[in-house]
Amino acid sequence: MAVMSLEAFLAALAPGLPIAGLDLGTKTIGLALSDRGRRFATPRPVIRRKKFTLDAAVLKKALDDEMVAGLVVGLPLNMDGSEGPRAQSARAFMRNYAPLDERPALLWDERLSTVAAERAMISADVSRAQRAERIDSAAAAFILQGALDRMLRADPPPGS
Repeated sequence: MAVMSLEAFLAALAPGLPIAGLDLGTKTIGLALSDRGRRFATPRPVIRRKKFTLDAAVLKKALDDEMVAGLVVGLPLNMDGSEGPRAQSARAFMRNYAPLDERPALLWDERLSTVAAERAMISADVSRAQRAERIDSAAAAFILQGALDRMLRADPPPGS
């Protein structure tokens, strides 16, 4: 797996397969999947983190089961665009995961994705307990949807 630019990522993706979005938290990994047309992101159950080798095995199995073509991984930048400890942690996870998986990966600015996910859940009247359980996967869906929207602008469908 190589972390790459948007253009290289698009070129490396196998056609007709979904893309996964990841929100790498300290306690969970939020997971979302696109449809095969790569237009919509849908949250999936979170992966509870234990230790890296177990987390990586569970993640890879989930991605294999869904025949995922590539990964969009949230990069938690500071509001000024700089990288802090959380961004370094996301990069380290991807450095360690890359030798285990051949899929292309794209790091995607995830500033305010959790805030947006929480606001959407509050407006949908989701209880606090349910929000706590689902927030990381909802954030992964926001991250993935942002990337999907950008990909459509970068590579418009034929005939448009």
